[in-house]
Amino acid sequence: MSLNREEGHNNLIDEPDDDCNSPGVRYSVFQNPSGKSGKRFCQEPFKVATACLTAFCLLLLMILVVTSVHSGKGRSSDQDSLSSTAEKQMQMDCANVTALTEELLTLKKEKSDLEKEQSQLKDKIARLEATSATRTPPAPTKSPCPEYWKLFNGSCYYISVYSRSWSDSQTYCKRNGGHLAIILTPEEQTFIWDLLPRGHWNAYWFGISDEKVEDDWYWVDGTKLVGGFWEDGEPNNHINEDCGYMIKTDVLTRVAVKSWYDAPCYMSLPWICEKTAGST
Repeated sequence: MSLNREEGHNNLIDEPDDDCNSPGVRYSVFQNPSGKSGKRFCQEPFKVATACLTAFCLLLLMILVVTSVHSGKGRSSDQDSLSSTAEKQMQMDCANVTALTEELLTLKKEKSDLEKEQSQLKDKIARLEATSATRTPPAPTKSPCPEYWKLFNGSCYYISVYSRSWSDSQTYCKRNGGHLAIILTPEEQTFIWDLLPRGHWNAYWFGISDEKVEDDWYWVDGTKLVGGFWEDGEPNNHINEDCGYMIKTDVLTRVAVKSWYDAPCYMSLPWICEKTAGST
């Protein structure tokens, strides 16, 4: 009985492995049913640590691979973006070069056209100069009116700078082949009036009077006046005013077709002569 208990006690205690001699390592030994000594569990913590480290390394490796893949994709995307930008810039540069080339060709063509036009103009000028050099200049046209006489519609008109009575003025005109002016149209009146200088009261005899019958006005050629270019309120025969004259003053509002007045025939005024153009 005592022997059986001792054997049983011996069966519960096994010699420890050399690997489990480290201080502080606690262990227990179990015997499997077959009677053989059970595997010591002192080795299990190292196996677990090794497995954990292996798993952690695999996890790190996977993370590195994934990161590398994504990084590669990012770099690829950046490279694609840079490549796209460079391609667009190249296309723009090519378009600019094309536009500049076309503009240069256009400018060259315009220059060629201008040079051609310049050459044609030079040739034309040369021909004109050659023609004008051989052409005889036209003889100056002789005026049908004497010096100091002005031509209008087939008649010559003279504006005197001296003063005489109406009758002496008519004598002067007749001596020079004419008569005091006979004015029949607004155009003729305006032409003569434009020849007169402006002044405070520049008055000129012309060829009309009513000396024979009061208020019956006749021209010096014997024809009766029809109408006329009297100022408002004229003629008024203020003091036996039987001869007609016209005025041109500094008042710019005055007009040619309202410039006739009557005055005494003995007054001394400048005069206006008329004669047919070409007559001596």
